[in-house]
Amino acid sequence: MSDTVLADLVQGLAAGKVRLVDLTETLRPEYPTIQLPPEFGQAWGFSKETISHYDDKGPGWSWSNFSMSEHTGTHLDAPAHWVTGKDLPGGTVDTMPLQQMIAPVCVIDCSAQVAADKGFILTKSFLLDWEKSHGRIPAGSWVFLRSDWRKVADPDNYTNMQADGAHSPGPDKEAVLWMIEERDVLGFGTECVGTDAGQAFAMDPAYPCHHFMHGNGRLGLQCMTNLDLLPATGAVVISTPLKIIDGSGSPLRVVALVAG
Repeated sequence: MSDTVLADLVQGLAAGKVRLVDLTETLRPEYPTIQLPPEFGQAWGFSKETISHYDDKGPGWSWSNFSMSEHTGTHLDAPAHWVTGKDLPGGTVDTMPLQQMIAPVCVIDCSAQVAADKGFILTKSFLLDWEKSHGRIPAGSWVFLRSDWRKVADPDNYTNMQADGAHSPGPDKEAVLWMIEERDVLGFGTECVGTDAGQAFAMDPAYPCHHFMHGNGRLGLQCMTNLDLLPATGAVVISTPLKIIDGSGSPLRVVALVAG
């Protein structure tokens, strides 16, 4: 590789020919985490405690302790997050290949469908129709479901929990298997709290995106934002998780590079 490739990137960023789009929610106590039935263990939300703030506990410095789950806020699911991927090599965030942290992305705009039905299910036929307009999904790409969830969800009920469970968008089994087997994607991402649909617990198998993506060594990204600022194709996503020993996932800063 010529050293001009990296120089061109730096110059492009400086000149505004390549722009950066932040796809990350701010970590804050009020941002929701997924809630499981009470018989299961629960993920911690984000909590922050001041150690010192230019005071008698530390006159010249400010710092804090914080706690949260590996799967809080904008975060990555590694293969080891799901039982189907528990034995795969490179399946934890400290062992996953670095090459997976930078990849192109295809953004599937489902915002109109989600506005009409918050429990919208992404199907293979919807993806095939998308390809008719935007071209084939390249191998090694992320596929992101754009829902504009922050705009349509109730801030006081962000997972859209109803009497029969959550109602949020996600793919069905056929779509997930097609993305893996026919398009060899790197992984699947959403703006919702989870890559599976809210009603995916009732699918067969339950939570097909987790079941098949992670069982095949693929990744998940969720709780993103600003997907409406990305083009359908052409952007590149940088998603570098914390190097947590044996980590099943990690909060992270997700950034997209967009030309123009």
